[in-house]
Amino acid sequence: MGKQAGIIVQEARAWIGTPYHHQASVKGVGTDCLGLLRGVWRAVYGCEPEAVPAYTYDWAEPQGDERLWAAAARHMRAVPRHQAQAGDLLLFRMRGGSVAKHVGLLAEAGLSSTFIHAYSGHSVLESPLTPPWQRRVVAVFRFPHTIPEEGQ
Repeated sequence: MGKQAGIIVQEARAWIGTPYHHQASVKGVGTDCLGLLRGVWRAVYGCEPEAVPAYTYDWAEPQGDERLWAAAARHMRAVPRHQAQAGDLLLFRMRGGSVAKHVGLLAEAGLSSTFIHAYSGHSVLESPLTPPWQRRVVAVFRFPHTIPEEGQ
């Protein structure tokens, strides 16, 4: 695992146990899956890449708008699923035909892959990337390769 991936995974693991709370992004207090990603991004880069508007549980499903996917593409680099590495963002489609609206961070790649995520009814946890979860992955994104130096 590279230095950047190690930093991302270490920060994501520091969120494990944070209770689920829709639209929140406060380590140890409350977060949802997007809030976890936002919190890791803040820890790595010092700020968020863009303001996040309020969103509902159904996200953009009624309109069929892939807002989460588009936002990831604006700030991260898409990589083929078979090239996913620890520290990459996994984008999930929870039901066939619906928009992608769940994210997790790949913690371990390979035969015993795991990912860190938050979803309703659960605190942030590290889950095995089992076949049912693997089938839901629709895109993989890599964080930008620029980590600010200490003190910047």
